[in-house]
Amino acid sequence: MSRPAPVSRPYRFSMRQFLEIAKPYWVSEDWRMGWLLLGTVLAMNLALIWINVRLNFWNRDFFNALQAHAYPQFKHLLLVFTILAFIYIVLAVYSQYLQQMLQIRWRRWVTEVFLRDWLEGGTHYRMALRRGQEDNPDQRISDDINSFVSSTLNLFFGVISSVVTLFSFLFVLWELSGAFTLWGVHIPGYMVWAALVYSGVGSWLAHVVGKPLIRLNFDQQRYEADFRFGLARTREHNEGIALYRGEPRELEGHRARFANIWNNWWGIMKRQKLFTWYTSFYGQLAIIFPILVAAPRYFAGKIHLGGLTQTTNAFGQVQGALSWFISSYGSIVSWLATLQRLATFLESVEQVRAQGAAPAAAQPRQAASGAAPRQGVELGDLRIDAPDGRPLLQAAGQRIEPGQHTLIMGPSGLGKSTLMRWLAGIWPYAQGRGQRLPDGRVLFLPQKPYLPMGTLREVLTYPMPSESFDDARLRQVLDSARLPHLVPLLDVDDGWMQRLSPGEQQRLAIARALLAAPDWLFLDEATSALDASLETAMYELLRRELPHTTLVSVAHRAGVLPFHVQVFELRAGADGEPAELV
Repeated sequence: MSRPAPVSRPYRFSMRQFLEIAKPYWVSEDWRMGWLLLGTVLAMNLALIWINVRLNFWNRDFFNALQAHAYPQFKHLLLVFTILAFIYIVLAVYSQYLQQMLQIRWRRWVTEVFLRDWLEGGTHYRMALRRGQEDNPDQRISDDINSFVSSTLNLFFGVISSVVTLFSFLFVLWELSGAFTLWGVHIPGYMVWAALVYSGVGSWLAHVVGKPLIRLNFDQQRYEADFRFGLARTREHNEGIALYRGEPRELEGHRARFANIWNNWWGIMKRQKLFTWYTSFYGQLAIIFPILVAAPRYFAGKIHLGGLTQTTNAFGQVQGALSWFISSYGSIVSWLATLQRLATFLESVEQVRAQGAAPAAAQPRQAASGAAPRQGVELGDLRIDAPDGRPLLQAAGQRIEPGQHTLIMGPSGLGKSTLMRWLAGIWPYAQGRGQRLPDGRVLFLPQKPYLPMGTLREVLTYPMPSESFDDARLRQVLDSARLPHLVPLLDVDDGWMQRLSPGEQQRLAIARALLAAPDWLFLDEATSALDASLETAMYELLRRELPHTTLVSVAHRAGVLPFHVQVFELRAGADGEPAELV
């Protein structure tokens, strides 16, 4: 099975991808509140546009009153302005507030879906094996979803406001423009045509100048995420780095990753500088352009000063609405990059799910639990491969029956741990007619146990709910695993992966297995950090306390042999051939 091919250009918009991410929320269980908030914010934005139209006419009357020295009309217009301004402020405040409410509700729902898709069935692990375009899933879930939701709402309301503003002021500008004769051609509503030409040419040039920013922004997000991931990895493995005196290598790696940020950022700076030159020139010209176009009618005495200012304002509104693409180009660029990153994440999830899900995880066993499942594991002609398609090992019809404790031995590097991962249901790169666990609950203890953040109680009971066990049961398993000194620390929240020694971590995992009482327990060098006598004691504990659990172990010490009734040995194959399971 080969690695996935890279996705196509990340800056190409796909409506299918957009709908796949955006649509589900609007038909979800929260659809009523979502649509209510969306409709309310949209209505408020339309009301703001109506006020802008009223202020356009107010602007004409106000300057005409000033020109005519009409003081009573001047006072009346100030009162009108105060009322309109107050309504505008209220609408602007609550429009933003309700849009933020919609944003966090939408983000919460999408985040829940992405988290579930990423974690269920071991998808997160299989995605990590693929090493394709779905890099840095943490950043996609934490940052990209937030950016996608906020940008989608902002762009949506921006488009709607621009379209409504365009048509609202287009008729006003048409009436104010009058006609203009150019080279003998009579042009009605000539300022409307001037705005269309000015904005159309400007938007086209903006796209030509700014298009490379889409790819640059996509890469910048990826490089920033890589750099942040490297820093987090250094923090998580600080002890090992310190023991190896590996700080110079870590520094070298961080510098290399930041160099990608540096180089790409310079590319963004250069292109952004060119784009800013263009937009600044375009924006400054837009200030004087409508006055230059309307000036002939003003100097001809066809309109008064108020009419000139109203015409200029209406032209600015129309031109601004038509130029929405230019003013929002940076946001569109970032949005396209975010959309593509989320889309490739979902595509990877779908591809991984097509390979099948992992077996059911272990849950607490009731005291009156029945016997272990009757069916076992049939390896058949199973062949396990590396992610790049290279064959690792070949089975030859071996079976593991329930209760048939099995030990897997052999030289390092032949694929023992990979076979364990396949048996546990998390390794997807395999061929043949091998049959994984058909039923039953599975618990897998790796050489380095995973200890999540939280209290020791939560660490000990992971992945089961901590409230499933009382303190007496927790004290019992800690004592059995020879960790009585941890009993007073059950409710202490600490960095347990750093605080506990490797041997303590492995014994804590043994205690966790006693709580879960699974049907199948896989131990992949799960006692390698213990001395021989303590390792023997832990296997005796498991056999005594879990009589219905089938043990499948990978180990190197002969001291564990008496606890197994079947031994599989991996033998190296010839050059290019997989190792043989005998």
